[in-house]
Formats: sequence, structure tokens, C-alpha cells
Amino acid sequence: MAPGPPPPPPPPPRDPPPADVPKGERTEKTSDIIGTLRPTKLFKLSKPNIYVTSLDFDEKGQLLIAACSDDSLQVYSAREGTHVKSILSHKYGCHLARFTHHPQNILYASTKSDHAIRYLSTHDSSYQRYFRGHTASVTDLAPCPRDDTFLSCSTDNTVRLWNLQSQNSQARLNLATPYLAAYDPSATVIAIASASTSSILLYDVRNFDKPPFATFDMRQYDPPGSGGRNIPEWTKLEFSNDGKSLLVTTNHSQGHLLLDAFTGDLKAQLPRPYQPTWGILRSAPSATPSKTPFGQGDSSFSADGRYVLGGSGADRDVVVWDTQGRVSREGEKKVIRPMCNLPCERGKGAVVLWNHRYNMLATADTEVIMWLPDEHVGMTPL
Repeated sequence: MAPGPPPPPPPPPRDPPPADVPKGERTEKTSDIIGTLRPTKLFKLSKPNIYVTSLDFDEKGQLLIAACSDDSLQVYSAREGTHVKSILSHKYGCHLARFTHHPQNILYASTKSDHAIRYLSTHDSSYQRYFRGHTASVTDLAPCPRDDTFLSCSTDNTVRLWNLQSQNSQARLNLATPYLAAYDPSATVIAIASASTSSILLYDVRNFDKPPFATFDMRQYDPPGSGGRNIPEWTKLEFSNDGKSLLVTTNHSQGHLLLDAFTGDLKAQLPRPYQPTWGILRSAPSATPSKTPFGQGDSSFSADGRYVLGGSGADRDVVVWDTQGRVSREGEKKVIRPMCNLPCERGKGAVVLWNHRYNMLATADTEVIMWLPDEHVGMTPL
């Protein structure tokens, strides 16, 4: 790993800069740098058997927070490449840490004592509010991209809508295994994944308590031979920034599912180049208790919505899929194979997250790794 803090990462593509803008301050197209991302900074955790279970960047892309299996929250500066502070939550446990729109304030799910969601100031480690109502483990937290509302999913078979200003939920949906949720970029549509019914439900935010306006039947994409008997191992639900695609991250051998966000049609499956072995992937919310820790999915859209970056299925490397790349027919399946490999000497990509403000990637397992473009390397095709 390169010593010392990395330089500030370049922001994602926008309008071309004027000719007189210094080179170091110019923007770079994601397509120009996507294959040159390399590990720049590695942060070890307190013990080798500690796992990161979730990652999140703040709204400005300057801070990164990791929830860890030792009941700690680790805060890093993404711009400086430094560890900022540790926050302990030994009494309550922690998972699914999420930044809010308020600087340095986060939400996270409790894993001990109760199933409350806690609203914490990372500035002085003080609790601003508790959100109680779930009676079983919280499996996902989805802050609204536009205001102070957020969604929570739980194994108590409910989805709750909250506002940071009130300790009481604003609305509740009773659904079968609604373990994952996501807002679209316009914050007008909510997607909820129901694992046991192999379906994704779309709701109008303004009519959250009304039936979904669309339901995507996902049973046709179940792994071969499952016959619909097994609950799909979905680990993450994410809209692309242009709102046109919906990514279902899975633990399935056939890979992730790239959907048309409007129709639910399968654009392509995104298979990993390697067959994952036990312990490589994190447990899905639908999985029965196991020795594998939970996570939040091992894939992420790039800021422009064109690329998906994710774990390779092997011990270390990250791979990149180009969603505008060639779609091949493999039997009855439409498949996009990875376009390149992003090598890493150590650390699995068990949790993968793109910084939507900068051309930067974060991955984690038993370490936290920050990735930046390296102008001295070329793309490594698979």
C-alpha cells in the first residue's frame, strides 16, 4: 500500500472544465478511470477476527463510516485518507450505519438489548433520538435522498416510515419478509424486496399506505433447480442515479440481477468470475443464522449509473461490469460478463460501496480499503 494520505479524489463527471483550469482540479470521466482504480489506503480493525458489516459515505462524500462486529463505529476521512474516530456501542450493538442530511449525524440499527434504531451525533457521541417499534432484527435502513424521512425493514415483517424529528413511525406496511428497501433518486418511488414471495414492490411515496402501483415477479430469475422452494439470498437493493435501472445484489451463483426500473424486465444477469466458496460472501437477511457475519451487499453502482463494481467471488479482487456492454445469450439467460478486474493484494470485497461525490471506491471485510484512480496503471481485462 502506498504510504501517507492519498490526494483528494477527483469528482465524478460533469461539464468539461475550461481550458485554463489546472490539471489537478479537472474532472475525470468515470469511463476513463474505472479500470485504473487501485487500493490506496488500508485501515486495520482492532482485532483480526472483527468484520465490517456496513459502509456509508456522507452526503458530501468526505466521510466514511463503518459498522463493525465488535460493536464499534469507525469514522474515516475520505478526502484525507485518515481514521477520524471510534465510537463504541457495546450496550446496543450496531449495524447498517447511515449518514443523514445533517452533518456528522448518523442512524444505525441495534443488534443487542432491543431492536431500536438510534440517531447519533458523531461529533460528541450523544444520542439525539431513539426510534422504537420493531420487534425483531432490522435488516435495512434507507434514508430519503431529499428530506429527513427514512425507511426501516425488519424480520418482524414490517416496513416503517420515519421522520428524524419524531420518535414515532409515520406509517407502517405489513408484508411478508420485506428485508430490503431503496428510494429512487427523485425520492418519489420506494422499492421493497420481499424475499419469500420473490417479488419487488414499488410504492408511491405520497401514497405509502396504499397498495403498490407495480409488482415485479422475480421467481423466473431464481437459481436453476430451486423451483421456488428456497428464499432468494438477496443482500442489497439499489437504484442507479439516473433512475433507469434497479440492481438486486445476490449471493446466488448466477450473480446479480440488473432490472429495468420501470418495467421490472431483466436487462442482464451479472455473474461473478469465480464461484464463491463458503465464508467469502456475507449472510443475506433471509438466511438462517450461521457463522458468516451479515453485510449490506457486495456490489454498487458507479455515480454515472453505467458501471457496477462488486466482489469477484474470490478472496480479494473487485470486478467491474459495464451495463452498456455486450449482452450475451447463455441458454435462456441474458448475461453481462465483467469487463475488467481491479486487483488487490489483501482484503476481500465483502462490502462494496462507491462514493457518489468522487471517483472513489470503498471495500471492507476485516479491513477497510479506499480505492483511487492510478494514472500509472492500465485496465486489467478478464
